[in-house]
Amino acid sequence: MKKFENHVQEIKYSVLKELVKAELKDNLINELLVIPKKIIPGPKSDSRCCIYMERAIINERIKHMLYQYDDEVIKVIDIACDECPINRFSVTEACRGCLAHHCVESCPVGAIEIINKRAHINQEKCIECGKCSSACQFNAISDVRRPCISSCKVGAIQIDHKSKKAVIDKEKCINCGECVFKCPFGAITDTSNILSVVRALKNSSRKDGRRVYAVVAPAVAAQFEDVSLEQINFSLKKIGFHSVLEAALGADIAAVAEAKLIEKELRHKSFVTTSCCPAFVSYIEKNYPDLAENISPALSPMVITGKLIKDADKDATVVFIGPCTAKKVETLKNEYNSFIDYAIGFEELRAMLDAYNIDLVNSPEESIDNASFYGRVFARSGGVTNAINRAIDEYGLDVKLKPVVCSGIKECDRALKLARLGKLNGNFIEGMACEGGCINGPLSLNHKPKNKNAVDIHGEKAKEKTIKGAVRVYEFDENTFCRNQG
Repeated sequence: MKKFENHVQEIKYSVLKELVKAELKDNLINELLVIPKKIIPGPKSDSRCCIYMERAIINERIKHMLYQYDDEVIKVIDIACDECPINRFSVTEACRGCLAHHCVESCPVGAIEIINKRAHINQEKCIECGKCSSACQFNAISDVRRPCISSCKVGAIQIDHKSKKAVIDKEKCINCGECVFKCPFGAITDTSNILSVVRALKNSSRKDGRRVYAVVAPAVAAQFEDVSLEQINFSLKKIGFHSVLEAALGADIAAVAEAKLIEKELRHKSFVTTSCCPAFVSYIEKNYPDLAENISPALSPMVITGKLIKDADKDATVVFIGPCTAKKVETLKNEYNSFIDYAIGFEELRAMLDAYNIDLVNSPEESIDNASFYGRVFARSGGVTNAINRAIDEYGLDVKLKPVVCSGIKECDRALKLARLGKLNGNFIEGMACEGGCINGPLSLNHKPKNKNAVDIHGEKAKEKTIKGAVRVYEFDENTFCRNQG
């Protein structure tokens, strides 16, 4: 079973695994100085100038993985951010030394000079505004964008002109985590609560310990090749989780709540958006605040499942396991942190299970079947719409859904622009910040085209063939699982 898509993922995994192993031995403090040497033994460096630089970067990673110390989940590791091309704009051989000198005239800081009949950029003056590149009629000024910048669809990442390092604008960032996955040097990372989860598991074995529950996102179906959800269920219980629930059960409930709310909301609104993707919700709140009232008031599947657990066991510790960095931020909100205690990614799950010496492939199976097909396919683009349409049919609701399914922030932005102008060709926007849906989240172990099929197959295996069947034991109405209600 292949574990990693790239070396950055492998390094991150190694740090997480060593931290968990040290915590399990009650030897974390002593191991902190040793872990970098274990991971980077030397004598030669794999990718940096020397092993000492690599070890220093590992130390910085460790700081972000010890605990989630503030509400900023996405962090730049400054000393790791120094290998990308420093100069974004450069003059190529295509420069004809023309008479017009549009590039010179367009530069607001006088960074372009004509030397020997050709343009030259003074990189010490250049502020990377791009006006020269746009002005050149020969396209002779190349624009080499850093991967972190090109990956960020909301323009939240800029390069500090003095340090030449990436900086995240928190006012724009929606915590989608695309930069975490796309940075080829691993210079952008997410903070972790993995050690808090391990400590909770250790404490749960005590006589007065709190039971720890796992809520597993439906995208898990695409994470581990040759491993079933039943094997993951067994393995999580083996390391100390009291019970494992599918977040897809919360998705089934969310579909019913959304359907009933949409029936009401569309009586006085022209459209409604989904609320299950926190990065999409954040994008609306930051870029289209006038449309925020159109966000569905339904809680996300993660929060709904956590609420079900806490209602049954008020002292429970609930851990969400999924592919999403934005979910880590969602758990920190005062509105939701009473339902979900910690959120970790599939990368962290892999490291944790290996630190506990769990052989997933050869683990026995233990039945887990909380959700329907429709709850399970929430993980891929279009799945939410499928589920809500099904709920409308099953409950005989008087509403006709005209969906606009948006895969990725670019499509979301296009739909929201049209909605603001009153030109949206529909009355319901399904928004997913990650292209393809949660199956391609930044904390996924892989990002393959076949992941959609894996989730659909996982959905077809559900014993419950209807949403009504999956939620039949729960009593609720559309207000039970709404923000600021119930």
